[in-house]
Amino acid sequence: MWKTALLLVVTLIIVPFAFLFDVPLTELQRDVLNDLVIIYLVAASLAFLVSSATENYSQVDKLWSTIPMVYVWLIAARSGFEARPVLMAVLVSLWAIRLTYNFTRRGGFTWKFWTGEQDYRWPILKSKPEFAAKWRWVAFNLLFISFYQMAVIFLFTLPALKSMNSGPLTWADLFLALLIVGLLVIETIADQQQWNFQNEKLRLKSAGEPIPEEYAKGFVSSGLWNLVRHPNYAAEQAVWIVFYFFSVVATGSWLNWSVTGALLLVILFKGSSDFSESISTGKYTEYAGYIKRVPRFIPVKFSKPPIAVDDAEELETQNT
Repeated sequence: MWKTALLLVVTLIIVPFAFLFDVPLTELQRDVLNDLVIIYLVAASLAFLVSSATENYSQVDKLWSTIPMVYVWLIAARSGFEARPVLMAVLVSLWAIRLTYNFTRRGGFTWKFWTGEQDYRWPILKSKPEFAAKWRWVAFNLLFISFYQMAVIFLFTLPALKSMNSGPLTWADLFLALLIVGLLVIETIADQQQWNFQNEKLRLKSAGEPIPEEYAKGFVSSGLWNLVRHPNYAAEQAVWIVFYFFSVVATGSWLNWSVTGALLLVILFKGSSDFSESISTGKYTEYAGYIKRVPRFIPVKFSKPPIAVDDAEELETQNT
């Protein structure tokens, strides 16, 4: 857990300084940012209180797919509904609808908003020896699950704030919008492939039918999942990286402080996928081979494949 603690410390130290190395915010942007910070603090506090009371630590997951719309539409409204912030808000709304639908069908939302399916990783993590002392888990829930994750959500929407008062739309904005729509399509396909696989696997087991090898191994590895191990995670990160580039178009500068959210999201997904894969490796005997065969996020193998015996002999002959 020291990596998580270190990440928190680095984040808390660096993020505020990011605002110092850029063009100062306008008075309107400062006012909007203050309102957004208040929303963030209230939402993170509620996530902590509800999760502590119910021991369901997926409260942030429910806000993950919904509160970004609040942030970006507030920015769009305060900008006087300028074209660029409105376009960004529409794209975030499409993203939110897709993610909310997928989370709902998995049981994440119920009419009792504090209940619903919990991320399977939290109980596993909570049972580890590091959290034997109750106060440690309470601190982890407060600092990481609630406030840190909610901060990442807050930060990756801020390119919309940076894009206020930036002029009319350009062809670059439309190109970025099409990229995001394409990435949302990829996420939708990846989620549906996983959904189909898991449901068919459960159907075969409950029906007592012979289980084909594809389902017997326990995890999906076909379709997009044969290109990368986490196509949904990959597309999710790419959505918010592309979202950042709206601020690049708006400001004419390749680097500004609003990139912080996208960078922290990448770090978060790296740690999240590490933990998920450690669980899957222990659960499924073939998962270690899957890791060796298929890249994590980018469909490119950076390491050279081992040389076959025949090729090695031929190479040795050529060199003698």
